[in-house]
Amino acid sequence: MNLHRVVALLNPPQSPFELACAAEVFGTVVQDVPARYSFRICAERPGPLETTVGYTMLVDAGLAAVQEADTVVVPGWQPPGTPVPPTVIGALRAAHRRGARIVAICTGAFVLARAGLLDGRRATTHWRSTAQLAATFPELEVDQDVLFVDHGDVATSAGTGAGIDLCLHLVRADHGAAYAAQVARNMVLPPHREGSQLQYAAQPVPARADESLAPLLEWATARLDTRLPLGRLAEHAGVSSRTLARRFTEQLGVSPGQWLLGRRLDAARVLLEQTDLPVEAIATRVGLASAVNLRRRFRAHLGTTPGAYRRTFGES
Repeated sequence: MNLHRVVALLNPPQSPFELACAAEVFGTVVQDVPARYSFRICAERPGPLETTVGYTMLVDAGLAAVQEADTVVVPGWQPPGTPVPPTVIGALRAAHRRGARIVAICTGAFVLARAGLLDGRRATTHWRSTAQLAATFPELEVDQDVLFVDHGDVATSAGTGAGIDLCLHLVRADHGAAYAAQVARNMVLPPHREGSQLQYAAQPVPARADESLAPLLEWATARLDTRLPLGRLAEHAGVSSRTLARRFTEQLGVSPGQWLLGRRLDAARVLLEQTDLPVEAIATRVGLASAVNLRRRFRAHLGTTPGAYRRTFGES
């Protein structure tokens, strides 16, 4: 299998964390996980490159690397809104024209917007910079309430950790949920946060330990093959349905029903990839009742059918 070539395009001062979001997902060699990507960095001018945290990194490749990439990642641009060299804009446009996927992490969205790759499209960036992005590029539809936006050929993420969510989402789109889960497990991360989740919750840390949803989420994930209405979830958590719904919104940015459907679809994807179970059996096992319902949910949320997904990602 030919490795998918990922190139991160850096600019001084570079945020090491935003670069690491892409490097950890696409560039780390993991024992017992087959390599599917190659990863390298480049800059307009190779050589020493200043970072935002006081040390210098050495970049050995120039913009020619962009023209060899299958995916180009712009991991932030500091300060946001500063000029982008015409050579960088030209390299990104040329890569996009030949079919490369162009990805922005955090304030990298300003670079994609400057290159005209987001015109007329929905995009996001760090919540502190969404107003600036919208004011500078009125032709964009800036969404400040999501973790990432993926159009297939172009994608943008919110700040810092949301870059990891976007990169894992891209791995899932390229190679399926089971492979992405292996990568996330190595990073000691949950395998899937929906792109539609809020960038930050009203109360990111529960006021008391007994308000954490973690035990309930673990309990529910182990029982996807059963009916889990809001009342049953609330009863297990020992709170009212209204209180539980509020905690989901505050801590996860989604409703209990949205969260549960996401877990059911994730489980269905893994079963489609790793087993030859009939679609009807998979639907029952993940709590979606019937093949008809599973197909409808797949079409609505993933834009494909279970059969087509299995043909693409199923293990031989």
